[in-house]
Amino acid sequence: MTIWCDKETAVQIVESGNHVFVQGACATPTPLLEALVARGEELHNVELTHLHTYGPTHYTDEHWRGHYSLRALFVGENVREAVNAGRASYVPVFLSDIPMLFAKDGALSIDVAFVHVSPPDEHGYCSLGSSVDAARAAVDNAEHIIALINPHMPRTHGDSFLHISQIDCAVHWDGPLYEIESRKPNETQLQIGRNVAGLIDDGATLQLGIGAIPDAVLRALSDRRDLGVHTEMFSDLRRHT
Repeated sequence: MTIWCDKETAVQIVESGNHVFVQGACATPTPLLEALVARGEELHNVELTHLHTYGPTHYTDEHWRGHYSLRALFVGENVREAVNAGRASYVPVFLSDIPMLFAKDGALSIDVAFVHVSPPDEHGYCSLGSSVDAARAAVDNAEHIIALINPHMPRTHGDSFLHISQIDCAVHWDGPLYEIESRKPNETQLQIGRNVAGLIDDGATLQLGIGAIPDAVLRALSDRRDLGVHTEMFSDLRRHT
C-alpha cells in the first residue's frame, strides 16, 4: 500500500545499517537526501550507493562519519573530494554488472531505493524518467521504495516503469530537474576531437560519454553520414550541428 506523505515522513523508513540506493544524474532526488541527512544524529552505519549524481552530498561530510557512508559506483565532481579523502569509497564496475550486485543475494543488495519519477498514468504506472540505468535493478530488488512524484519528470518508454503500488512512500514534488550546461571546448580539446573524428567513418556506431572532449568529437563529425548511436549517455547534438 502506497502512503502519500511529506519527505520527512517518507525517510523514516530508513533504519540504521540500511543500504540505500539513490537514483542519479538529472533525476537525483535531492529533497529526499536532505531529509535523510536531517535524521543523521539518530542513524548509524547507513550506506548510500549511487552512480553520477548532481547537487549537494552532505552525507559525505566528515561530521557524518559513522552515520552515513558512500559507496560510489561512479566518481562525479560532487563526491570526488570525499573519495580522495577516504570519506567515501569507490567500486570500479561495469554498468552492465550493477544489476547483479543489486540482486537480493548480491554483494550490494538494496534495503531502500530513493527514486524520482513521473506521476502515475491512468493505469497507475510511473516512469523512472531521465535516469533509468541502474535504477531499474534497484527498484526491482529493493525492500522499500521511496519516490518523489514530479510532474516535470518526463515519461520515458522501454523498461522504465514501476506501478504506484510498488512504492511504499510517495512524495508530491513540483520542482525543476537538474540541467547540465554544455561547456565550450578549448582549442586543445577541439584538436583532440578532430583527431578522434578522423578515425570515424560514415556508418560507424558511436558510444560517447559527457564532457568537453566528447562534445569536441561531435563538433568534428558534422560532415559524417549514417552514424548510429549505442550509448548510455549522449550530448545534445543540436549544439554541435
